[in-house]
Amino acid sequence: MSNKTLAIIKPEAVEKGYSGKIIAMYIEAGFKIKAMNMTHLTKPSAEGFYAVHRERPFFNELVAYMTSGPCIPIVLEKENAVEDYRKLIGATDPAKADEGTVRKLFAVDIQHNAVHGSDSDENALKEIAHFFSSDELLNNY
Repeated sequence: MSNKTLAIIKPEAVEKGYSGKIIAMYIEAGFKIKAMNMTHLTKPSAEGFYAVHRERPFFNELVAYMTSGPCIPIVLEKENAVEDYRKLIGATDPAKADEGTVRKLFAVDIQHNAVHGSDSDENALKEIAHFFSSDELLNNY
């Protein structure tokens, strides 16, 4: 079980100024921020990150959305990080998310859902490596 997960504050949440409130929710939930940066994804980077969805009908829209403005990838650490983070952010569709979750509070719709969260310990490690070099991670672990 990994104690790390990748969170991404997506472009619409950054644009609307929700980043500070979302990060505060992470900290209040007991997560430690181990690495964080703001980046504007290129098309190749977004396509690589979301390659698992390449054959899905929403892939091109997802890539266009994730390259539409800056996002904030964050490495979070906590015991049971992936599962606890997914509970904190709520269902992908904010209409189905529990009250008080990040997506219920800040998401627009299923596509513009404010944040990304790793769905497994394995994927968390791969996703973290997509955004952070081993040097950045060694300095924080």
